[in-house]
Amino acid sequence: MRLIYDLGIRIYFLGILFASVFNHKAKLWISGRSRLLDRIAEEVDPDQPMTWVHCSSLGEFEQGRPVIEKIRKEFPEKKILLTFYSPSGYEVRKNYGEASHVFYLPLDTKRNVRKFLELVTIEQAFFVKYEFWHHFLSGLKSQNIPAYLISGIFREKQVFFKWYGSWYLKILHTFEHLFVQQKSSLDLLSAHGITNASVSGDTRFDRVYEITRKVGSDERFQSFCGDSTVIVAGSTWPADEDIIIRFMNESGLSCKWIIAPHEIHEQGIKKLIGQIPGRVQRYTDLLENELENTDVLVIDSIGLLSSLFQYASITYIGGGFGNGIHNTLEAAAFGKPVIFGPNFSRFQEAIDLQSCNAAFPISGFEEFKSALTRLIADPGLLKKSGDSAGEYVKSMLGASTQIVDFALKSKGA
Repeated sequence: MRLIYDLGIRIYFLGILFASVFNHKAKLWISGRSRLLDRIAEEVDPDQPMTWVHCSSLGEFEQGRPVIEKIRKEFPEKKILLTFYSPSGYEVRKNYGEASHVFYLPLDTKRNVRKFLELVTIEQAFFVKYEFWHHFLSGLKSQNIPAYLISGIFREKQVFFKWYGSWYLKILHTFEHLFVQQKSSLDLLSAHGITNASVSGDTRFDRVYEITRKVGSDERFQSFCGDSTVIVAGSTWPADEDIIIRFMNESGLSCKWIIAPHEIHEQGIKKLIGQIPGRVQRYTDLLENELENTDVLVIDSIGLLSSLFQYASITYIGGGFGNGIHNTLEAAAFGKPVIFGPNFSRFQEAIDLQSCNAAFPISGFEEFKSALTRLIADPGLLKKSGDSAGEYVKSMLGASTQIVDFALKSKGA
């Protein structure tokens, strides 16, 4: 089975190499790994012990980040090595200040891992959510370096639990401890002989709550919002935007909108703006003296969305008409009710928010119209839903503290 795994890694690399000729993300994936081990050798002091945190992409970074920042707060002398598998994580966070070094993850081959562990002195390693690399984890295990899984989620359909998955299940045994989000994951691991696990919850709760405590206000957005009902629609795709624009055209309700598309390509932004009725401005071309008379702001810049939810009366989170909804917790942390599309069954927080009447799933325009109209027309419902969202987030805090206390404090690190 290991031979198949190694062959799959090399075939995947060749596939990305071929795709890099015409795909920008694939090109970044390849170029970011050019002379990677040489650059690590040049930049990292092998005599300086490191705490290693590995994330696949940007979303997983948001789960690893609270742990990094907790370590930096509790153990300021520690050095952090942060690695990413995907360009969408590395390119955005390559200058992250809490990490001493940020690199791509080398390809998971036995040779690369042996060299990597020669170049870097690792005290403990944290892998986030779905990162299960055989050679890296086996290499750490062989050197008695503890590896921890953060915010893990396990389901019956995963390869570890298939009749042919015994070799993959052994990968899970290389972890010192697995911190999982749900009891169902813990029970599944236990049923397959893995008992070095515990339910810590999702570290993202710590992150989004911290955002609400540190975020500042912006007079421009305050001027735009005034006393109006404001709907903030975040991470939207065309399917989400079609419903929103139809509502704008048909509802006749007086409210203001902040729309932050998931993709901010110029062509898509122009198309969106061209479909919006009323007075619209894009963030990068704001006319501040016109904000009070503007109906819609289109956010054509990254990094703003998490702070924009503070201005919302109601929020809409995109992606639910595609592969799955995006992050609902940032809106909920500000105590805002959330509306999203039908594809949310893989997201426990969305299920929980619905169960406490803080979220309103929709399957199309009519349900969107009904949910939004009901929330706008009933201030009592609006407040109760928002309060429930905020209370839910607060009830789920503490995963980062639990992980750091177990992995570093209890181990005498």
